[in-house]
Amino acid sequence: MRIGIMTSGGDCPGLNAVIRGIVLKGITVHGLEFVGFRDGWRGVVEGDFMELPRHQVRGISKQGGTILGTSRTNPYDGPNGGPENIQRTLDKLGVDAVIVIGGEGTLAGAHRLTEAGLKIVGVPKTIDNDLEATDYTFGFDTAVQIATEAIDRLRTTGESHHRCMIAEVMGRNVGWIALHAGMASGAHAILIPEQRVTMDQVSEWVLHAQKRGRAPLVVVAEGWVPDGELGPHAERGLDRFGRPRLGGIGERLAPELEARTGIETRATTLGHIQRGGVPSGYDRVLATRLGMAVVDSVVEERWGTMVALQGTDIAHVGFESALNNLKTVPQHRYDEARVLFG
Repeated sequence: MRIGIMTSGGDCPGLNAVIRGIVLKGITVHGLEFVGFRDGWRGVVEGDFMELPRHQVRGISKQGGTILGTSRTNPYDGPNGGPENIQRTLDKLGVDAVIVIGGEGTLAGAHRLTEAGLKIVGVPKTIDNDLEATDYTFGFDTAVQIATEAIDRLRTTGESHHRCMIAEVMGRNVGWIALHAGMASGAHAILIPEQRVTMDQVSEWVLHAQKRGRAPLVVVAEGWVPDGELGPHAERGLDRFGRPRLGGIGERLAPELEARTGIETRATTLGHIQRGGVPSGYDRVLATRLGMAVVDSVVEERWGTMVALQGTDIAHVGFESALNNLKTVPQHRYDEARVLFG
């Protein structure tokens, strides 16, 4: 069999480790051949690919980004999109099936194409850790480690100048990165999209920390909405998919907290730093395991499924399992962290 591999959506630490796991196991165990489609669905739609022999993936598991490139192309857009045209392109290239590595949007497209008869399996990818069907996604651990290290550095500046420091981290709809990085760095307040908190409460936490002789530290997810407001801070308008372009809630919070508490306050937005660079050891192992497992999905013809981490085991679940609901931070996890605030 000749199998195509593609990475789609935002880049994420661990993508190359997945590709390496797929190619090495597929060649050595099953004698499969692989090609890589460039730039996500664009490469699939346009038939833009590269051969992936074993030597092509040598040593890439420690590299960040993706050797295949990525994009947010919709497989149904354009004159060459849609299941019939894509199948025609795959047939022309001699590609028997496609492994897609991507997040909710990518898997949603794969689900539609599978229902139309294409042979597709998937590997979930999101640093936000917000896919319901898997306990953890690769890239999340790396993002948390990067955020934690950055927040630790901010904290020393805050303590030196007796300031309140605000760290804004990724998290459009869920607060997993903020929760984990905030707990790891000893934040005095963690603000996440799942929890509406008043500015009075945030100010109280900040003042309580200062009264104990601490430099207050606040970790906020980009999608957090203060209690009483309708939507997240999105002063930059909409992206090309019609979604609010988030970012800047930390800079907005800083002057308001300073006015309320009298404490000099500074904010830093970590942004794309969290998703770049080399993956952590945990993410390299998880990504490799998922890559090896999805080869079994191909060999066993489990079309329309993705691999997922459940406990410490890798399972095969239907695409629809990942698309039904976002995996949000449950109340008990936030209550657990809240004990440490202030």
